[in-house]
Amino acid sequence: MKNSNINLPGFEEVIVKNTEIFEGHFCIHVEMPVLEHSCPECGSITSKIHDYRIQKIKHLKLFERHTVVFYRKRRYSCVCGKRFPEQNPFVDYYQRLSVELNQAIKIRSVKGKTFKETAEIYGTSPSTVVRRFDDLSQNTIQEDPKELPRAIAIDEYKGDTKEGKYQLIIADAETREPIDILPNRYKKTIKQYLHQYGSKVEFVVMDMSPSFKAAVQEALGKPVIVADRFHFVRYIYWALDRVRRRLQTNWHDYDRKKCKKMRYVFYKNSEKLTEEDRWYLKRYVGFSDELKRAYELKEMFSKWFRKAKENGLESILQTKELLLGFYQEVEESHIPEFKKAIRTLQNWQVEILNSFAYNYSNGFLEGINNLTKVMKRNAFGFRSFSRFRAKILLTHKYKKVAVHVG
Repeated sequence: MKNSNINLPGFEEVIVKNTEIFEGHFCIHVEMPVLEHSCPECGSITSKIHDYRIQKIKHLKLFERHTVVFYRKRRYSCVCGKRFPEQNPFVDYYQRLSVELNQAIKIRSVKGKTFKETAEIYGTSPSTVVRRFDDLSQNTIQEDPKELPRAIAIDEYKGDTKEGKYQLIIADAETREPIDILPNRYKKTIKQYLHQYGSKVEFVVMDMSPSFKAAVQEALGKPVIVADRFHFVRYIYWALDRVRRRLQTNWHDYDRKKCKKMRYVFYKNSEKLTEEDRWYLKRYVGFSDELKRAYELKEMFSKWFRKAKENGLESILQTKELLLGFYQEVEESHIPEFKKAIRTLQNWQVEILNSFAYNYSNGFLEGINNLTKVMKRNAFGFRSFSRFRAKILLTHKYKKVAVHVG
């Protein structure tokens, strides 16, 4: 009976002879209809059958049971003496897994937590899953990009592979898609890569790393370097936190411990403080004029930051003047932690102002790195850099593809 009473994807042209349950497996016995075939040797048309043999093929689960296809495979013979197997749509030459199962394993090897978990789901070995993953990565991922786009974002992450402790990820700052991953974060590696592929790059978004900055400038000449906002804002919050820790050491144990627990009130947006938050803030800044002044400087910087975002490129000179005014307030406060912080801001002032002029950010890249850390933790690490690189790039390439693909 052709196709029995069901229509299986990938088996539309197949004759289903029988189905049964055997040792917990769902077994399907199939064969192809007799058709005329072209001889691969001489091109003659023939329908003469030479022999049959049974081929056992693993297939996708049906009814939550592992499925096995028993394919009655025939060979045809030609007048020229050539014998060749018939064509079929559900299994490739030299394969024991169906086309549908191979496709599902490839997608699941990318989207799943680990290769071992994928192997358990599909009833195969981890090495088989790894081979399918490597095959997918070789056919999908280019070893090197042809050319980097106009705006790129770069950031490091802790990969702990054989290539080194840290790797560098490069992404498109406009489309927010990862482009490539470098095996390490060395200045020489970055410089060589950007020199080779970065002829069209005009904007580079980065954290405040001197080695990154030097590599970019030496490789690309004078691109517009944009400092990520999160990375320069935190210097002011770090300064406030250091002041708090320095001063509270002289307080009573109760207040010292309570202030440490409630330290978030110093960093929280003042407009979002609750009545209880305001009470604790007022109490602790009242213990020290220096801490009170440090908090006021943090609030002044937050106000400048919000104003700078509103100004954008049109009023960038006003943003610069307000920043210079903040520097003056810090110098007059004589708080060493804040004076040290603004030295860093002064060294990166052009790049900081660029972040408001061009509105590029590294925030999305931090999200990609967070997902990368989750993948590494789930797999208990990747020793192979090339495989980890492929895992990251393919995960983002197929992020909109469902896990269960047959």
